[in-house]
Amino acid sequence: MSDTSDFKKGTIETNGIELHYVEYGQGPLVIFCHGWPESWYSWRHQIRAIGDQGYRAVALHMRGYGDSTKPTNIDAYSISHLIGDVVGSVAGLGESQAVVVGHDWGGPVAWYTALMRPDLFRAVAVLSVPFMPPFALPANVSMDDLMRANAGDQEYYRLFFQEPGVAEADFRKDVRRSMLGVLYSISGDVIKDGFHSIGWDGHFPQGQKMTDQFVIPDALPKWLTEEDLDFYVQEHSASGFTGGFNWYRNINRLPGILAPFIGKSIDQPSLYLYGEHDLIAGNTADAIDSMKTGLTDLRGCVEFPGAGHWLQQERAEGVNAELVEFLRGL
Repeated sequence: MSDTSDFKKGTIETNGIELHYVEYGQGPLVIFCHGWPESWYSWRHQIRAIGDQGYRAVALHMRGYGDSTKPTNIDAYSISHLIGDVVGSVAGLGESQAVVVGHDWGGPVAWYTALMRPDLFRAVAVLSVPFMPPFALPANVSMDDLMRANAGDQEYYRLFFQEPGVAEADFRKDVRRSMLGVLYSISGDVIKDGFHSIGWDGHFPQGQKMTDQFVIPDALPKWLTEEDLDFYVQEHSASGFTGGFNWYRNINRLPGILAPFIGKSIDQPSLYLYGEHDLIAGNTADAIDSMKTGLTDLRGCVEFPGAGHWLQQERAEGVNAELVEFLRGL
């Protein structure tokens, strides 16, 4: 496990909850937002690398995770709440501006935080989830409807997460297998080791469970130690999985919340990093091309050959170098 003993831990009161965070370094504020099913610990390599370059690197324990507040109401996990948490954390940390960095679900949070509050967030960098501009849906059509139509006769992981208790039972029955399975099965190593020829896009046969799709390797990939895995297992065993799943249970609310910002662009400097084999979150050629035209100051759009979804862990040194170069250029 990476040495995090000199990282400072703290708690911010923001947006009606308490957010736990970990920080290292001094200087301009850089806030890191993790995704599912993760932790501040997902940024362990970046916290030190960015902190050592003269920045105050702060990795949040997002709402519903770890030591942060876990509201019981599903409605308390909308994108508005998640953005509000990050916005409030700037003042909670005693700062007036920040750069926001996100991965997985933390990616949309970072993108839309920068979109809505350019006064607070002077730049944005995102890993693994391309920017999707706010859009309107036809009358009586939901995000779930779109996902079902796209899935056809298959199940889709975001739909599998919708019914409270179902996904929780699936992931809770063997937390170590669940965590190892999800980390390995959408990494680049599942391709490198010959288990699959392309990355998994999240679809699977109806009637099966998501964990049935996981590949469990005989040996851990180089980027994941036994101590790392133990950290994730212990944290999710203690906190449960419901908070993270509740983010997905608010997907239908996303277009309406973002509707006031339709037609608005992110004009601050931006950076996008993604893995070659990462298909779980919409890294299509069309999405990448659209993002290149939709972000007015996109300073980099970097593909990491051979990498999968867990980019900041699979390619820590490369990600650190890109982030440092981006921050220095601001």
